[in-house]
Amino acid sequence: MRWKTLGLAASLLLGVAAQADDTESVKIADSFGLPVGIENGKRYYKARGFRPHGHMGEDWNGIGGGNTDLGDPVHAVGNGLVVYAQDFRAGWGNVVIIRHAYIERGDTRFIDSLYGHLDRIAVRDGQRVERGTRVGTIGTAHGRYPAHLHFEIRKNIRVGMYRSRFARDYSTYHDPTQFVITHQNLSGDNRTAQVPINTFPNESNHGYASRDAGASIASAPPLPADRTGSGVRWSVQNAGALVSAKDGKSSKSGSSGKKGFYIDRYGDMRRR
Repeated sequence: MRWKTLGLAASLLLGVAAQADDTESVKIADSFGLPVGIENGKRYYKARGFRPHGHMGEDWNGIGGGNTDLGDPVHAVGNGLVVYAQDFRAGWGNVVIIRHAYIERGDTRFIDSLYGHLDRIAVRDGQRVERGTRVGTIGTAHGRYPAHLHFEIRKNIRVGMYRSRFARDYSTYHDPTQFVITHQNLSGDNRTAQVPINTFPNESNHGYASRDAGASIASAPPLPADRTGSGVRWSVQNAGALVSAKDGKSSKSGSSGKKGFYIDRYGDMRRR
């Protein structure tokens, strides 16, 4: 793939707007949500959070523990384009990656959201999705773990399934929940953007190359069967105001009518 300028590639590393020779048109995301609990009203909690140089995403479980969430639906967190949808094996199992364009401080930026350990994949490469589209179901990475969703948001859209080649910190990743909380009301207005595609290393065979990319997950201890007493649980049943990620105080979402989240006194994240 040929980039038009060196500066363009540098911009891509930061997730900032760039024009590439290989692009696809996608609807700009006007808000982001979490990937579980939308359809079935069940409650989920964050069993394992994001930690730089450690765990580069979040693990979401149903509050019933064990495999009670096996087969539960997983949804796209925002409008975007599916850039990866296959079984990577190597500790990952079925994986979907969606590329999103959004506007922040006047710039069009790109991120990838990743949904790992899926039991089933419900989308295909090149498919355009909207926030809430079902992308698959919660799985066990072919029996490697108790059922849960591994969820990541990447600033760097070159990573793909090659995490070991990139910095394991905030230069490459967002903290997923914090990103969602702080990106509730964005300028989109049904516009489209050209997003770069074919950005992953060794694109022709990246599904089964460099197996060490999954080593951090493959070597991690299994999740506990039940941690319902801790973590962040998310419910879609109650209405409320948006929460400030800094001080936890609620505020009105404005006149746009877009749905958001708030966190109650028990640490539950609830959808408006």
